[in-house]
Amino acid sequence: MNKSAMPNTSSLGTQMEHNAAVTTLGIYVQVPFCQTKCTYCNFHTGVVARSLYRPYVDAVCREIAESGALRDVTVDTVYLGGGTPSLLEAPDLLRIIDAIRHNHSCALEEVTLEADPETITTDKAAAWLDAGINRISMGVQSLNDVELRAAGRMHRRDDAYRAMEVLRIAGFRNISMDLIAGLPHQTRATWKTSLAELIAMQPEHVSIYLLEVDDGSRLGKEIIAGGAKYGAGAVPSDDAMAEFYESACATLATAGLEHYEISNWALPGRASKHNLKYWRRQPYLGFGAGAHSFDEQRRWSNVHDPSAYAAAIAQGRTAIESEEMVTSAQALDEELFLGLRQLAGVDLARIERQYGADFAPRVKKLLDDGLIERNGDTIRLNPAKLTISNEAFVELLG
Repeated sequence: MNKSAMPNTSSLGTQMEHNAAVTTLGIYVQVPFCQTKCTYCNFHTGVVARSLYRPYVDAVCREIAESGALRDVTVDTVYLGGGTPSLLEAPDLLRIIDAIRHNHSCALEEVTLEADPETITTDKAAAWLDAGINRISMGVQSLNDVELRAAGRMHRRDDAYRAMEVLRIAGFRNISMDLIAGLPHQTRATWKTSLAELIAMQPEHVSIYLLEVDDGSRLGKEIIAGGAKYGAGAVPSDDAMAEFYESACATLATAGLEHYEISNWALPGRASKHNLKYWRRQPYLGFGAGAHSFDEQRRWSNVHDPSAYAAAIAQGRTAIESEEMVTSAQALDEELFLGLRQLAGVDLARIERQYGADFAPRVKKLLDDGLIERNGDTIRLNPAKLTISNEAFVELLG
């Protein structure tokens, strides 16, 4: 594709100004730096010299400044993800947030920072809060040191407890913690303990992810090859992972957390406002290497390599690497797939009207198979069958 023909992110405003219903926007900032590469990680992140952090932040701030303000559109959520954005110095995080404030109309309700436990200090936490960050997503993964070592994590169980205390003392009242079901050496007993200890720390939000096995990670490649490195031979079976997930559903419900998306639970009013934009197909802008954007008609993404990204921005070139128009068929699939990931379900009647589709035969089969439930025009996944939700997606999307 001719990159000179690619859109500038400011063109998002043109589309949104024609859609009176769209008045808010989410902004995602990608910080693709880590202290180490976890064995299970299949993201485009890496370990680089700290001297590269500042030039990268310079590029992000310039990209934000050149994106252009959007008339009648207010930024209400910001998500600083990675990677490990908590590795950045607090003044650099503040620069990014200030760049957003200075270049966009903002009424920031939720500003999330992803942070690993070992990177959280008293000074940093205070500075984050002062910068306007009001939500922390802490990458815990496990509260068992054997599992953490096997996964290549830098932190240990005690670091998670210490980090939680530091954040609470600093004044954070919206903290998310996550666990991964399926790590090497994980057992029914260790999973139950990690889950119980996480709940005891009383986070407002919890994410539970199943281990992804693909050739994008060192662990995934080893499992596929039938090897034993990285603890590949000690990864729980698919049935065990499904059991862990189901036990989490029951345990988190008992703890008062609402299951609102397949992988996410929250106390009332604490669902991730930013991530809901993705699942509801609402517009968002992404800045940084590998960041994605969506304007309800198009999706585009930046080049993944941080050095190439920073060089493009510094030279006044676009960092956009790919772009596609979302076809009606793609939009329909997204409406169903992303919508059904939310436990509240989707308004099937609206979708059928909007896209001129008829899902009656497929819905009947899914109802007969017990994979979905229906209440009037709303269909949703059967909460008791979430571990086999892919079967419902395959059938419905045809």
